[in-house]
Amino acid sequence: MRRIGSAFVGLVMALAMAGCGTLDRPTGPLRIADGTLIKAEDPRIRSNDSARLEQFTQEIGGRLRADHPTSILALSGGGANGAYGAGLLVGWSEHGDRPAFDVVTGVSTGALAAPFAFLGSDWDDELQHAYTSGGASNLLSWRSFAAFLNPSLFSSQTLRKLVDDNVSPELMQAVAREHAKGRRLLVATTDLDSEETVIWDMGLLATQGDENARELFKEVLVASASIPGVFPPVLIAGLQDHDQVVLEMHVDGGVNTPFLAIPEDLMLWTRPRDEGRVGALYVIVNGQTGRNDGVTPGRLSGILSRTYDSMSKASLRTHLAITTAFAQRNGLDMSLSAIPDNVQASSLKFDQETMTAMFELGRQRGRGPDAWTRLDQKQADQPFIPQTRVDEAEVPAVLAPPKPSAPAADAETPKT
Repeated sequence: MRRIGSAFVGLVMALAMAGCGTLDRPTGPLRIADGTLIKAEDPRIRSNDSARLEQFTQEIGGRLRADHPTSILALSGGGANGAYGAGLLVGWSEHGDRPAFDVVTGVSTGALAAPFAFLGSDWDDELQHAYTSGGASNLLSWRSFAAFLNPSLFSSQTLRKLVDDNVSPELMQAVAREHAKGRRLLVATTDLDSEETVIWDMGLLATQGDENARELFKEVLVASASIPGVFPPVLIAGLQDHDQVVLEMHVDGGVNTPFLAIPEDLMLWTRPRDEGRVGALYVIVNGQTGRNDGVTPGRLSGILSRTYDSMSKASLRTHLAITTAFAQRNGLDMSLSAIPDNVQASSLKFDQETMTAMFELGRQRGRGPDAWTRLDQKQADQPFIPQTRVDEAEVPAVLAPPKPSAPAADAETPKT
């Protein structure tokens, strides 16, 4: 079964093949402003900005009140498997009890779905179209191959077109309206220069209302979905001390965090006083969390793929455990939905048939009672992350794992 481990193989290939490709960038400040620089409010929340981080903590912490429970949705990365989360949200709407989330966060493919999830079920048609229309089919096609021009295997042209088609002025206006109501839409990228996760307040960005804001909104989404080695990094201007404007190199938010529920520096934070249940945290993992037994192929690609698959899922489970502990300390219900472990899921299969099948699988689960697992209520004698399986009859044919080949019927019995 090929999953996100294939991305690691792509990275190795990129390092080997993309030696000719490079991304020109200055090594110092892009410019130093003369006189007074008129600044818009920075939508970035950085881990080294203690004042902004404290403000963010107070804002989010202030929402966690027993008299007004807060609902938070975190969408993980997962490439083409993001169709699962999109389908789950649409099916949840059809089930009739999907919350109007107070906070929505997205990483990588989850960042692309996050604006639609933030705007609610009225935008389900747009969400479905983004993942099932076939617009992503050429993301990894030979027409996008650009290893000799970019520091990556593929260009980001198709990804940029996909984002441009979906981030309309109407979407920006709708995000700004919801931000004005106090709701928050957050997207994470990884700043390779500082090796930190940067959280972008996308509602604040949408509120700025001009075409520059829309362009930056799109750049952040492209950056968050740009797997290093597969797609080129995105250079985004940032303002440093003494009004120095520099180009920062941003890539996939999933490099540092599989999903964004709480900033890294707040993972050990605890509310000043216990107020009982104050909300619910829902995490959609656009991938699988359970362990899958199998015979690892003896070739390099199989070894690397299996290694990365095991490593990334172990990291994901650790992150889930830390987030669950945070939720338990702070009065949050913690629910997880992930792709069932007996489904063949590949983060790099962007063809329309596979993504539509994955969307329909998520939609089917969202309509039913078994979409979610409560992690904060697990008993000590139960596994923290249970194996999630669905009936084989419910698995679309294109997602069904290959059946083991039976021995030939006419095989000759060895003689003794």
